Amino acid sequence: MTFSDVVEAIKSLSTDEMQEIQLLLKQYLREERREEMYANFKSAEIEQQKGGLNFSANINELRQLIEK
Repeated sequence: MTFSDVVEAIKSLSTDEMQEIQLLLKQYLREERREEMYANFKSAEIEQQKGGLNFSANINELRQLIEK
């Protein structure tokens, strides 16, 4: 099934069914974003444990860290 087939199938649904699809898509996107954020957190956590993260409140030091 192609994307255009899906779009055409959705267009043939009732308004209530389209609204349900909309709610489901929002939920799926929210869950996917949450999983992505968690994966990024775990990656940063591992990098921190390895000593790979640097923190500073000094603006000049932060600029140097960004330029690396």
